[in-house]
Amino acid sequence: MNQLDFKGRHAVVTGGATGLGYAIAARLIASGGSVTLWDRDAAAMKRAAGLLGSAASAVEVDVAQHPSVQQAVIATRRLSARVDALVNSAGITGPNTKVWDYPVDAWQQVVDVNLHGLFYCCREIVPLMREAGYGRIVNIASVAGKDGNPNASAYSASKAAVIALTKSLGKELADTPIRVNCVTPAAVKTAIFDQMSEQHIQFMLSKIPMGRFGTPEEIAALVGWLCTEECSFSTGAVFDLSGGRSTY
Repeated sequence: MNQLDFKGRHAVVTGGATGLGYAIAARLIASGGSVTLWDRDAAAMKRAAGLLGSAASAVEVDVAQHPSVQQAVIATRRLSARVDALVNSAGITGPNTKVWDYPVDAWQQVVDVNLHGLFYCCREIVPLMREAGYGRIVNIASVAGKDGNPNASAYSASKAAVIALTKSLGKELADTPIRVNCVTPAAVKTAIFDQMSEQHIQFMLSKIPMGRFGTPEEIAALVGWLCTEECSFSTGAVFDLSGGRSTY
């Protein structure tokens, strides 16, 4: 493992109880920092914090609810005086079906978590970073937001919106010491696969020239660097992690 310098820094990682969020939190702690996990699964989050050790704390939050995010910020400020980095990793896939058959309530849920939740988190934490005069924001988008996956329209649309929001916020904060970037992984084998059909999983694998899925640790390595002070001249950028699938 390459050494990253996150010493003395503190990050909020949404969806931090499992999967990518957990791997990112572990990498940041290994890099000398501390983290506050945000997740709506209180039991899983507490288990994760216990495994990560004393450098991890946990705050229960439903990112799809703006008041819940506001309360999470208050609770986090009690645990840590600073938020140097925000990693927006919370996300859901929704069902695999055609647009004309897509359940309206499921569409709303995917957009609420993947897009609105990310917006709420940025909206509430950016002012803290502006006040502190420093910050790093990393949004977890997806190659689906660049290419558009069939039978995953809500997920693809929400992740495309995450890319656009990242570019907008990055430009808005470009004259400050705050950097905003996103990553676009191809499929990474985590518990989120439980929300997908086997047919859709095989479709995603067939699109990856490397012939394998990514690992959470591979995503965490890049996200970890994007959270460091060394990431100083990239903002509003989209970093590909797709095993060769998407090269633009």
